[in-house]
Amino acid sequence: MAINSTLESTTKTKLLEPADSSTLGLQITNPKSNIGIEFRDISRSSDTGKKSKCDPNQAFLKVYMYDLPPDFHFGLLGWKPNGKKIWPDIGTAIPEYPGGLNWQHSMEYWLALDLLASNTNGGLSPCTAVRVNNSSFADVFFVPFFSSISYNRHSKLHGNKKISKNSLLQDKLVKFLMGREEWNKWGGKDHLIVAHHPNSMLMARDKLGSAMFVLADFGRYSNDTANLQKDIIAPYMHVVRSIKDDTLSFKSRRTLAYFQGAVYRKDGGIIRQDLYYLLKDEKDVHFAFGSAKENGITKAGQGMASSKFCLNIAGDTPSSNRLFDAIASHCVPVIISDDIELPYEDVLDYSKFCIFIKAPDAIKPGFILNLLRGIGPQEWTQMAQRVKEVAHHFEYQFPSQPGDAVQMIWGAVGRKLSSRRLKLHRENRYKRSQLKQQRF
Repeated sequence: MAINSTLESTTKTKLLEPADSSTLGLQITNPKSNIGIEFRDISRSSDTGKKSKCDPNQAFLKVYMYDLPPDFHFGLLGWKPNGKKIWPDIGTAIPEYPGGLNWQHSMEYWLALDLLASNTNGGLSPCTAVRVNNSSFADVFFVPFFSSISYNRHSKLHGNKKISKNSLLQDKLVKFLMGREEWNKWGGKDHLIVAHHPNSMLMARDKLGSAMFVLADFGRYSNDTANLQKDIIAPYMHVVRSIKDDTLSFKSRRTLAYFQGAVYRKDGGIIRQDLYYLLKDEKDVHFAFGSAKENGITKAGQGMASSKFCLNIAGDTPSSNRLFDAIASHCVPVIISDDIELPYEDVLDYSKFCIFIKAPDAIKPGFILNLLRGIGPQEWTQMAQRVKEVAHHFEYQFPSQPGDAVQMIWGAVGRKLSSRRLKLHRENRYKRSQLKQQRF
């Protein structure tokens, strides 16, 4: 993935052109959108015309992925290696990620698969980020710890144990990284760690806070540990089914505004109960309690797909997968979360396809309804069409495709890395002369 940015190095100045789906063997929908990013397939081809491994010299990012034991990554999914193997043979079988709401925070899984695919024959990767085996060639160092599933599945104590498997893995990870020459060279500032679940990496996050984190938001982080200057906001993986064919009919979407989920929340999510009592009795509004149980995800998907607007309201944290469920449903998002951070907002203008309402305004009687009812068919259709156009940027899939969530995250990493390197290089300007002064 290449970016129209003055921060790109001179060795990576060519824009990535749109991929040809016939050469990739993939069905690509909207591989390019007007966000200043273009894509092309840069893997080498053999004389027989078959795709071979990606060429690191042409990649946007050269990534060194640590060969951590399987207990840190695919082993957490139940994958058992044969012999001393560390990684699954993805050309044969892909270890399955646990379903349900676990999917929301599965980013590290998709990024790891994409890196493995870059070293696989057969054109499985768009070759945006290419795994290199020599760390001295790397632009960025990927730490393959599946922290979200580690928290979800292994944070509870069992038997007489005084420390959970999740905590043990974090402790081992800190010791491993602190002992690595690659970490100590820049103090971890060129390392990438995925901690998308807001409770993942609780034990290690402060110790590893110099690294670039891939996060859902900053709601449970101190500003010193995580901030927009160094970290990447990644979209949740939506859990409702994506709409593929949709005529975006204003009349056929009979529900004006839709929300279903937990109503009573803490912190910034208190606003949900205020809105519940304001909106629950409106005939063209669906505002109800709901959960993933009893076919709740399917019902939510159907409700969103039949609504004009979908309410994304702050909960225990500023973000939730509800925004990305709405986008997958081609339902215009209404964001009521003053502290929310959004994925790739430096290249995506969310105001073109989302409505933002400040929390104090949202709880004014009649404010939301007057605003939404004042949006006519033409304006709504334009916004919904834009939602439909950008939806593929929020899709996680394997094999990854140009412009999807995996490739957009790699692009965000590259942009963040460029700005971090600029800062580091400026700090190093006078290091040599300062060292010589100290000797005299």
